[in-house]
Amino acid sequence: MMEKGDSSQKLYKRMRLWEFPDQYVVEPTDGSSGSCLEISRVDGSMKLIDEIPHCSSLRVPKIRTIFGVIGILKLLAGSYLLVITERESVGSYMGHPIFKVSSMKVFPCDHSLKNTPVEQKKMEAEFSALLNVAEKTPGLYFSYDVNITLSAQRLHDLGDESKLLPLWRQADPRFLWNNYMMEVLIDHKLDPFLLPVVQGSFHNFQAAIGKDIVDVTLIARRCNRRTGTRMWRRGADTDGFVANFVESEQIIQLNGCTASFVQVRGSIPLLWDQIVDLTYKPKFEIVRLEEAPRVAERHFLDLRKKYGNVLSVDLVNKHGGEGRLNEKFANAMQHVDGDDVRYLHFDFHHICGHVHFERLSILYDQIEDFFIKNRYFLLNEKDEKVEVQLGVVRTNCIDCLDRTNVTQSMLGRRMLEFQLRRLGIFDAEETISTHSNLDESFKILWANHGDDISIQYSGTPALKGDFVRFGKRTVQGIVNDGRNALMRYYLNNFVDGTKQDAIDLMQGHYIMSVSRDMTATSQKGGIEAIASFPLALGLILTGLFFATLSLGRVQNDVWNLLFSLIWASISLAIAALVKANGRMFCNRPRLHQSRR
Repeated sequence: MMEKGDSSQKLYKRMRLWEFPDQYVVEPTDGSSGSCLEISRVDGSMKLIDEIPHCSSLRVPKIRTIFGVIGILKLLAGSYLLVITERESVGSYMGHPIFKVSSMKVFPCDHSLKNTPVEQKKMEAEFSALLNVAEKTPGLYFSYDVNITLSAQRLHDLGDESKLLPLWRQADPRFLWNNYMMEVLIDHKLDPFLLPVVQGSFHNFQAAIGKDIVDVTLIARRCNRRTGTRMWRRGADTDGFVANFVESEQIIQLNGCTASFVQVRGSIPLLWDQIVDLTYKPKFEIVRLEEAPRVAERHFLDLRKKYGNVLSVDLVNKHGGEGRLNEKFANAMQHVDGDDVRYLHFDFHHICGHVHFERLSILYDQIEDFFIKNRYFLLNEKDEKVEVQLGVVRTNCIDCLDRTNVTQSMLGRRMLEFQLRRLGIFDAEETISTHSNLDESFKILWANHGDDISIQYSGTPALKGDFVRFGKRTVQGIVNDGRNALMRYYLNNFVDGTKQDAIDLMQGHYIMSVSRDMTATSQKGGIEAIASFPLALGLILTGLFFATLSLGRVQNDVWNLLFSLIWASISLAIAALVKANGRMFCNRPRLHQSRR
């Protein structure tokens, strides 16, 4: 075990990675006087060293600049070092620079594999291949100077002692994307190398309002407790942690004052699945319904502890498969509803349709009392706390992407107007829409925010994004929605299974082990693949038949006909791709299903 370093030492902001034949050496090059970190390429063991090892003239080491160590991942036989190789400055949070990971790279420490059985080498190769998928993880952000896992209110409320701790110790573990991968570095007390990374979104803009300039920032923080991809991660687990849980914080800075407003989104907190089966909308499967009240209670208990009062806005359809989920959710909420938790259903599609999103004003009228009563966080120009946010609006639809983002952007707009009136910039009747520059920038801000969250969960930008971006539905937006919906179908069925395994691997949700069952699974081949294509093609053509048949019920609607043609072309292309690849969506590497 290494000696404990100075906890007040800052994170290293720039380093060199030396690639020697038997070890990697990470050397701080940002002016810090700290030691170098040596990592064995044989077994991943590490130690601090005072100087770079002597370089052989025969084997000159490769040298590259890196901007952070994400962590180390242990697999069956080898360990793998993840580092940031490129970064992009994207703005500032509470006065400190924020960076986006532009590129990260995995370096294997797997020389010990030479002495392992062939079967284990094959399994290690399958697992390490998942790291190639993980290298492309989108939306990773970090700061060397400020804890971006905490909202402005929680950051301000940190005690003086907590603020002296290394950033990783201050962090909210829910939003620490590399929490699991940091464990080895934490065990060795390598604080200057421990860089907290958040997955989500970060965008900001400045706009003039008369002589005043307002700075608006929007941050998304994705929870790592039930992280994954659309269809492959739905609902809640038995502890009440839900899929696609995201904390969104809208911050404004104006004339020395800072105001913050937090919203959250997350999947319906029941035990439910939607198993991919090549149909466009697989059936919703509610699991262990008798546990629904307990799971929902655990979920909202956690929200109350972290955010105070909770208003749960459910945007799903009242009928069909969504209607069943809505009914069970509403029933479960009867056991949770109280003074500090309120449930409200708003049938988004029934009330707003596909174009009349301005009717969300009906929803706002129903929740305005909660909205105003629970306030927002506000610091005056002396950095004194003037207002505190006492509660949070929790919004969900089925995916918690498209309807949710439209709704959250509306609430963010209302709150910004509310805050600008409080700060004396707007009069009582003034709105964002009366300032064209502010209005346009605000729409783009929320549209980009929604796209980022959607890409991370579904693989495509958000649907209905044209309304958020332009304030109305457009022909191009409708066409884009059709294309993105088709792309989601393809990704859900043919790509996201492998991506889900990569996510679970990175988050430490499973323990890897070699077993006969696993090796048998990994060796499945031709017969399964051949059988999959007729099934895939049959289901796709059947879906096309019913899609076309349904158009007969819609009169004088050219767009539905256009969508039918698009669906037909893309679906046939998917079928051809399945045939060319000769494998079905579910034929992918599998992780041993043992929770950490």
